[in-house]
Amino acid sequence: MPDMPNPVAAFIVGEIRRARGAAGMTQEAFGRGAGFSASHVSAVEGGTRALTLDFARGADRALSNGGLFERLAMKLGAPSWFLPWLDAERGATQLRYFEPNLIPGLLQVEHYARAVLRTLDSLTDDEVEQRVKARVDRQTILTGERPPQLVAVLDETALRHTGDGLGGIMAQQVAHLIALTELPHVHVHVIPLGSGLHVGLSGPFALARSREGVWVGHLENQLGGDVIDKDDEVASLQARWESVRNEALPRRQSVDLLKEVESHHGPQ
Repeated sequence: MPDMPNPVAAFIVGEIRRARGAAGMTQEAFGRGAGFSASHVSAVEGGTRALTLDFARGADRALSNGGLFERLAMKLGAPSWFLPWLDAERGATQLRYFEPNLIPGLLQVEHYARAVLRTLDSLTDDEVEQRVKARVDRQTILTGERPPQLVAVLDETALRHTGDGLGGIMAQQVAHLIALTELPHVHVHVIPLGSGLHVGLSGPFALARSREGVWVGHLENQLGGDVIDKDDEVASLQARWESVRNEALPRRQSVDLLKEVESHHGPQ
């Protein structure tokens, strides 16, 4: 099961530990009620084992608190439908992203991420800021000791959004993409305007390869997203990836196009 992102996880674990103590429950008794061994409970509380949604739900059962910890995890963490993909993303050796309309989250600057999230009328300002921080925190995998190879294919349309004061944000965002392409493990390719119809126009998707060599996919939609792990469905996404990758410009030409788009948006 996927783990909850920190520091949200540390906060929730602390609350679970305090609630267990207040109820006078040992780790063994708590584990019996939650469906986990005492050693598992000890590892989660000690920070050596990840907090999962299953554990949060188990804590709710053991403490009979009406689902409090699951609600905390859902409210304060990433959207529940995104957690399995976050787990795959964090442990990946290779990542593949295709986006026809937006910049992928791992490549977004803070101002761009905020502008995108503010299009969701259902989010409060605090929720927007929480998600911006979570999105920026995800990007640390690109600068860690063992960063994944990341290849992103973008449609030029996603780079040329304007209006509502977006020009300066887009200039900053495109400059960031150019800077990222200087990293040896980051590759950005652009499908130019006028390429015509292609399979990627049906929507964004992503692929991640684990250290064990297993590929999984992720499909986003208006209401959430789905992790794809069945062999035939992953193979279908890989075929789509090859198709959109073949539509895109080579790396050097893509960088040249990024620089042209940056100049179009004007100074930051």
